[in-house]
Amino acid sequence: MKKLEEYVRSIPDFPKPGIVFRDITTVLQDKDGLRLSIDAMQEFLKDTDFDLVVGPESRGFIFGVPIAYNMNKGFVPVRKKGKLPSETISQEYDLEYGSATLEIHKDAIKPGQRVVIIDDLIATGGTTEAIIKLIEKLGGEVVKVVFLMELAGLEGRKKLEGYDVQAALRFEGK
Repeated sequence: MKKLEEYVRSIPDFPKPGIVFRDITTVLQDKDGLRLSIDAMQEFLKDTDFDLVVGPESRGFIFGVPIAYNMNKGFVPVRKKGKLPSETISQEYDLEYGSATLEIHKDAIKPGQRVVIIDDLIATGGTTEAIIKLIEKLGGEVVKVVFLMELAGLEGRKKLEGYDVQAALRFEGK
């Protein structure tokens, strides 16, 4: 079996010159790559006491649901504005060109629940920072944040200072 990082396809100059895009579809489509990725992320949680897994659409769903299932926890989706059917709270965050809004169901997290956030990638940290704000607005406590990959050159961890952040793979560039 290959190492986890060998399953990630790197595409130079996408979406623009100088950027190396880290493609996870090659991780997902291979049974060994998928197993390694879930196992590596789940390993960070083996000694963590928590109640729920929260994951943003769509790749947070891909990794968060199997981890929640394996660890016998519930899963809470965070979605783009207007996609959840019941009453929500929202959090706006900045993108490279503009802003976006994330939502979570108002009754998804109860005060005092201990929450783990699962996603595929930490880049600038803006999406995860918005998710943390949503969880904390509902009274939840973020006890760990786990990513498959980290693009260290974008310094996303700076926005998440004070939180336990883990990544199975770390790429130095952007």
